[in-house]
Amino acid sequence: MSWRSAVLGAALLGLVAPTAAEDGVRLTRWDGAVYGYLDSNTLRAGSVLNPGNRVARLSQRSATLEGRFNVKAESDGLRLTLRPIVLEQQAHSAVGDETRYEGYLSQWQLRLSAGEHWGLAAGRDLLNWGPAQFRSPASPFYFDSGRSNPMRELSGIDVVKVSWTPDRQTALHLARVTGSGHMAPDPDPWRNSWLLKLDRRGEEWATGLALAQAPGRLPFLGAHGQVTVSDALLLYAEVGSSTRARALQSPADAEQPFTVATESPRRTNVLAGAAYTFESGRSFYTEYLYHGHGFTAPEERAYFARAANAVTPEVAGLALGAAPPLLGRHYLHLVWQSNMMEDGGYWRLMLTHNFTDGGSEVAGYDEVALNRRVAAFVLGVLPLGGARQEFSALFSRSFTIGLKIFLP
Repeated sequence: MSWRSAVLGAALLGLVAPTAAEDGVRLTRWDGAVYGYLDSNTLRAGSVLNPGNRVARLSQRSATLEGRFNVKAESDGLRLTLRPIVLEQQAHSAVGDETRYEGYLSQWQLRLSAGEHWGLAAGRDLLNWGPAQFRSPASPFYFDSGRSNPMRELSGIDVVKVSWTPDRQTALHLARVTGSGHMAPDPDPWRNSWLLKLDRRGEEWATGLALAQAPGRLPFLGAHGQVTVSDALLLYAEVGSSTRARALQSPADAEQPFTVATESPRRTNVLAGAAYTFESGRSFYTEYLYHGHGFTAPEERAYFARAANAVTPEVAGLALGAAPPLLGRHYLHLVWQSNMMEDGGYWRLMLTHNFTDGGSEVAGYDEVALNRRVAAFVLGVLPLGGARQEFSALFSRSFTIGLKIFLP
């Protein structure tokens, strides 16, 4: 199926399907956007994790056409929401070209109101929470919540969920997770797991507790909280205690080999942050992350040394595929962004520093409205460091430019 027919079919779904429904089902909303963008990635020369691009086979240039749509239909007590994604991408690298066609539901939910305080839902849901920008320690499923990448399409988790909201201050959710959704890994670490989530909020504060249990693993424990100190200042924190499935172990002695633990020891991740909003609507975020699953400085140095001395691609692939989500232990993340409510566009600048290896990454995103329905955007990422530092281990820079067309 071509991208043209896929985009047209998704749009017609929003327009036509609900009108054919009976028993009071009505379309209440549909919208979407079509993205066309070009990517250019300059790979790290002399990469020890991806020598000659033979391990990760990363794209150096690509052209993408993508449609992201939202459809909502409802009747008395029943609501259906869909977020279909259709994509065509042509990618080029020195090791080969690839054309990819894809169509999937990034999110969907069928929700039934079972009384004044009860709700039952099934679908593919985004189970993330808290205001953190860089990483989210309080979520078992979305440590990377996607907020540090303005272009990322975050896909949901497949769940069946029952919710109890006795008042405006309290909500309790029990969810059965049937899988990790689109592009779920094999084996899926969260298949057939359980989640219990409690939320409490007041006028100037909000807190939440999360307990997740995956088969054969120790439970995940998470908490998040935020307080509005003034009209301008928000303080927040997240904490999570967990183990990792199929976790790479990197001893500080580089002469010892990599090992992979079926389940890692329990570790704790903590994030503390502050957001200040100026009278203009611009805002500044400061976040510190302690990543307990990361390596110490000697362990990270040994990690790169061991990968550099790998005698087979399998060992280098292991270093990439089983590594923790962040290599280091201590991070600083800064965000300076424009007023997101402005009609003319939106810009965002980000700086992330890894205190463990001394590397940094600078990123910027700018979106300009050309008219009411069309916007141009550009995203640039510049790692600062060498081949044996986390942010610059695979890329020396990347650049994306494109257009966004809003529908209807």
